[in-house]
Amino acid sequence: MKIGVPIEIKNNENRVGMTPSGVFELTKRNHEVYVQKNAGFNSGFLDEDYTEAGATILDTIEAVYDVADMIVKVKEPIEEEYHLIKSNQVVFTYFHFASSEPLTYAMIKSNAVCIAYETVEDADGTLPLLIPMSEVAGRMSIQQGAKFLEKPIMGRGILLGGIPGVPPAKVLILGAGVVGLQAARMASGLGASVHILDINMKQLRYVSDVMPNNVVSEFSSEYNIRKHIVDSDLIIGGVLIKGAKAPKLITRDMLKDMRPGTVMVDVAVDQGGCFETTKPTTHQDPTYIVDEVVHYSVANMPGAVPYTSTMGLTNVTLPYVIKLANQGWEEACKHSPSLEKGLNIVNGKIVYKEIAEAFDLEYAEA
Repeated sequence: MKIGVPIEIKNNENRVGMTPSGVFELTKRNHEVYVQKNAGFNSGFLDEDYTEAGATILDTIEAVYDVADMIVKVKEPIEEEYHLIKSNQVVFTYFHFASSEPLTYAMIKSNAVCIAYETVEDADGTLPLLIPMSEVAGRMSIQQGAKFLEKPIMGRGILLGGIPGVPPAKVLILGAGVVGLQAARMASGLGASVHILDINMKQLRYVSDVMPNNVVSEFSSEYNIRKHIVDSDLIIGGVLIKGAKAPKLITRDMLKDMRPGTVMVDVAVDQGGCFETTKPTTHQDPTYIVDEVVHYSVANMPGAVPYTSTMGLTNVTLPYVIKLANQGWEEACKHSPSLEKGLNIVNGKIVYKEIAEAFDLEYAEA
């Protein structure tokens, strides 16, 4: 199979879809890998690293899309890429269709085979290709939140862990999944007072078992959320409903109950965000203020730490890339129920129910 790895052209997206190590694993199996010139540069990988692993370097993104049977990316194609995608071409990447109607229609029109990292699902319900980036984003949410709590950036002017004689900041985390757990780990390690809310009691029991005493678990309800936002300094949104839009847990009217300079970090922005006032931002312009509340909602947070993110992503995507390359997408999905759940749009038809429901479109069985 001919596999293409283009440069990511989304704003400040520095990751790349495959490491030289991944290329080597494919080329030794007699597949051809075409990497766009400088695609890995911002992640710390040089063109020479790729050629030594057996890749062919192509000068333009058009050349990569034109030659490839399968495109391996990190982020969803943006408008400038829509026309490059060919009929029957496999595109394997994060799509997050439920948050973008234009992308959904563009991929239907392309007649491509769109396999989304974020909906590949193991038998136990875990999302193996989302986990490493959720781990990065969860940890980064605290790192970024702590920075934007500083007064020069319009935050409350609070040091997350406090100092002797001065209480630490209060961090409210919505969702005790991968993002929430990693955020709680980081915030508690910095000495903050952490409250983590979820509706899954099994997960809350796990939080209580593994987290230190400065992390308090609590059942999530609108009443409890409203109670905590009044005195929280940093609020992390880490709620995920597989393949569907995130629920709006903090509404616009709740902002008036928060203290000026409160910081909200919405990690769920890729799925539409779990704050009503969320709108996607970029690393170039990451924040905006609504009712004196600082909002951070960068849609590709792990792109700021591309070396770590690219390594972590290739670790989990490569086995699936190899299956797709060795067997073709139809056979690979037939023999891998996990990979089959990654099918979102196939030859112009939506085959993932939550996407069809998000835009009231026709759903077809995969």
